[in-house]
Amino acid sequence: MSTISSISLVIPVYNEEDNLPILYREIATALERVEKTAEILLVDDGSKDRSLDVIKALADGDARVRFLAFAENRGQSAAFAAGFQHAAGDVIVTMDSDLQNDPADIPALLATYEQGHDMVIGWRANRKDTWVKRMTSKIGNAIRNRISRETVKDTGCSLKVMRADMARRIPMFNGMHRFLPTLMKLQGARVAEVAVNHRPRVHGRSKYGVLDRAMTTWYDLIAVRWMQLRYIDYRIKEKN
Repeated sequence: MSTISSISLVIPVYNEEDNLPILYREIATALERVEKTAEILLVDDGSKDRSLDVIKALADGDARVRFLAFAENRGQSAAFAAGFQHAAGDVIVTMDSDLQNDPADIPALLATYEQGHDMVIGWRANRKDTWVKRMTSKIGNAIRNRISRETVKDTGCSLKVMRADMARRIPMFNGMHRFLPTLMKLQGARVAEVAVNHRPRVHGRSKYGVLDRAMTTWYDLIAVRWMQLRYIDYRIKEKN
């Protein structure tokens, strides 16, 4: 069994001022079903709108809300990396701030985690994205699995639960967030997958294009495969 003492939600934010109050209310409702100490760590990735002001207002009204604010935009992987290092909980929950992930799924993911896993990843069984985005994601996921020798249904879903100490040891690089299950498995993590809800974006817009993401992901995939082949893995049997 994997026990949970405290939870840290790590959520990157970039220009999501309209979504943040809704997201906060949904998270607060979901946490009512989780009998654990929890914090909500919002990582502002150099937003150019009023996102940081909204985050500060939420923090003033709820002691569970903490935040980090980058001086400039550094991307989702950097936001997750900073959040992992500053999270106080022994279990980390990651999700997007665009409301496409549903906080109501968090209790079910945590329950699966407590069944004896080190990581639980959501997979979007009924995606609410455009046809182009769904197809490119399906093709990209198949290529990633083939080259990295994985079987993950949906590497692009940000809704995940993971052991904090293992998350902090993940090699950090731009694009890292797309390979979290594989990078956790390098440490011997036991990983489970759970179907989760997916919702259409209502406010704001997507922060990336199809072509630029495909090109950068290809470079990252080669790096991850290299790490799999060259990763140093050892267990100390005895010491004095």
